[in-house]
Amino acid sequence: MSHPNDPPLTYRDAGVDIDAGESLVERIKPLVQRTRRPECLGGIGGFGGLFELPVDRYRRPVLVSGTDGVGTKLKLAFALDRHDTIGIDLVAMCVNDVLVLGAEPLYFLDYFATAHLSPKHAESVITGIAAGCEAAGAALIGGETAEMPGMYPPGEYDLAGFCVGVVEKDQIIDGSKIRAGDQVLGLASSGLHSNGYSLARAVVDRSGASMDHPIGNTTLGEALLAPTRIYVRSILTLLETVPIHGIAHITGGGLPDNIPRILPAEHECRIDPTGWSRPEIFNWLQSEGAIDNTEMQRTFNCGIGLILVLSPEHATRAQETLKASGETVYLLGEIQEGNQGVVFD
Repeated sequence: MSHPNDPPLTYRDAGVDIDAGESLVERIKPLVQRTRRPECLGGIGGFGGLFELPVDRYRRPVLVSGTDGVGTKLKLAFALDRHDTIGIDLVAMCVNDVLVLGAEPLYFLDYFATAHLSPKHAESVITGIAAGCEAAGAALIGGETAEMPGMYPPGEYDLAGFCVGVVEKDQIIDGSKIRAGDQVLGLASSGLHSNGYSLARAVVDRSGASMDHPIGNTTLGEALLAPTRIYVRSILTLLETVPIHGIAHITGGGLPDNIPRILPAEHECRIDPTGWSRPEIFNWLQSEGAIDNTEMQRTFNCGIGLILVLSPEHATRAQETLKASGETVYLLGEIQEGNQGVVFD
């Protein structure tokens, strides 16, 4: 029961600082401005973000949406007190999912939730989100910053993102054109991207290694925190050059679980497991965790972030185009008739 002499309570007393939230909005406006596209109407701070559909460039436009987070990779960002790249991961996970259907990402929204808002950390995270949006050509048109006392441990936060893209209806890439004899190309990942971190952190804990432990020409911390690669510009350029029958984003479940998502019935993908160079971080994780090959393949991308399926006559030109866009690309195998999903041989 309250006492007559008790001072009046405020929202700040309860743990929510409205002034800090308003200050953050002002601090991030220049970041948002850098991502702006001609179709953007208005700015941030309103109840909703406005975006004019570019109907002048599309005959039968189909909107493609995707939402995702970055999982327990956040725990590494907290441990290392590095918050400037995790936003890139958030954007990458969403735009790459939209991209595989042949869509151009148009705009992005984020959700940032924490127990106590640190404008410094939040601005750092949103700096990464804006950088990811710039890399993908998507406008950051809005978001939500939620300060929820008691919901998260001190210094921690959660992230979610949402992306909308557009594709011409007759140019949707859904795997239906995949045929036996098609070639399978793999685009190199930048590392773990944003999947498998619960297992990766368990390996680190068991090993007792510090984040400064050398891994190739970098450190364990840097290798684990390397931002997810955004493939948007490279793939959109490629789609202007050659037809692609299928694209798979290699996320949780690795190659064995993600490639079958685009395969027609009675088709399988045969992959040469020695057909690409696996980044050293995966070798270290497998060795320190005594992880068998099947578990590695189903948990991590193992160095391949995106799979492309296309006709053999287009494979060479596709590789040349992708390399010119800065991608590292491997010829991994081919599509055959069968029912085994992905076969490593």
